[in-house]
Amino acid sequence: MFDLPKYGEGICLARMTDLLDRLAIDRGRLQQRSIAIAGSNGKGSTAAFCASIGRACGLRTGLFTSPHLFRVNERFQIDGVPIDDELLHQLVTRVESAIAAVTKRRAEKFGAFEAMFALACLFFQDNDCDVMVFEAGIGGRYDPIRLLGSRSTTVTSVDYEHVELLGNSLELIVSDKSDACAAGGTIIYGENCRGLRQHIVEYNRNRNVESLFVRDEVSIGNESATAGCHRFDLAFRHHDVRDLDIAMPGGFQLNNAAIAAALVIDWMGRTRPNGPAAQIGAVVRSGLREAHWPGRLETIAQNPLTVIDVGHTPDGIRRSVAGLHGIYGARDWILVAGVSFDKKADEIAGLLAPHFDTIICTSAHHKGGDAAALAAAMRSANPVARIEIAATIEQAFSSSRALAASLKRRIYVAGGLFTAIEFAATARGLDPKQLGFF
Repeated sequence: MFDLPKYGEGICLARMTDLLDRLAIDRGRLQQRSIAIAGSNGKGSTAAFCASIGRACGLRTGLFTSPHLFRVNERFQIDGVPIDDELLHQLVTRVESAIAAVTKRRAEKFGAFEAMFALACLFFQDNDCDVMVFEAGIGGRYDPIRLLGSRSTTVTSVDYEHVELLGNSLELIVSDKSDACAAGGTIIYGENCRGLRQHIVEYNRNRNVESLFVRDEVSIGNESATAGCHRFDLAFRHHDVRDLDIAMPGGFQLNNAAIAAALVIDWMGRTRPNGPAAQIGAVVRSGLREAHWPGRLETIAQNPLTVIDVGHTPDGIRRSVAGLHGIYGARDWILVAGVSFDKKADEIAGLLAPHFDTIICTSAHHKGGDAAALAAAMRSANPVARIEIAATIEQAFSSSRALAASLKRRIYVAGGLFTAIEFAATARGLDPKQLGFF
């Protein structure tokens, strides 16, 4: 979409400030109306839950997420509708013009994510969105979302990722992500951050940032699950909302739904303090029920049953496998696995291979790692499994379906975003080589 590298030069905050000013973005309105979503896993689902609750409130709701799965338009949505091609082209032209002017003056190179963030700000401002939900790119300290100045933020989860940028400990990583929140704000931390609570509270204390945690200050109770629904009660501040249900698959979505409900309640308390409190329960219930998000334990075919998951960090993969087993059971699966070349194949194989007795290792067209090396890692993690190699996603698609038919099995596609989405594209009859992920 932009003829720019993925990342710009050095730290982007100063040049991004210039770019937003050049585009006449009202920073005060941006701060008042924005919700910022940071974290290692669960950002997209949490953002989708927040946006759905916003729409249930009757608010014009902007949603900026990354990466997209099939078309770049998916990143920019208002009231659940992606931006159309013509308007996207117009906004790209405006952002490119502003970038050219700032680059000439500052002699610094912008990155594509920075340009997309600016485009989202412009899109939402032009359309007078009442609430704007932004998903972070990487971290929070130097990510463009810090410039939102949002006081209603989350760190959905923390895991080892981008350690060369964020730090090589969970404490450093969660600190970086926490910096997405402006002073005087509130951060809702996901359940897996609770072990870092003492560090987090002290880190945020002098910034006057309130640190709240799922299953502590954000209480979940009366959990139940069926194949198509998770139900729970939520208690947060003076709100007690019963019988919430979500249709997104996977037990890990309870964490994301609880975060989103608490975030929107916090945001509404700041921006609409005199609003009718009695309606909170109804809009949260409706918003969570209607929310959907592709790619996470998504069923893309029924014959054979085929489930994809875009999780690509250790914690994300671990949770997805647990969710798969919780919904469908642990038996009779064929695993199709691929890992990006910049991920640790041994670590991902160790999380996946022990749960599957039939595995096809492949390589995505985009950032795909060595399928043979992944197969060796899978054999090491599960010596008794049947392991095959498919050189391409197209071959993996054909082989897995043939095996599923002969063995009466189901198919699970995991290990990385590009693997899962290219497989889904192939199932749709699309050419996975033609997908543009950034």
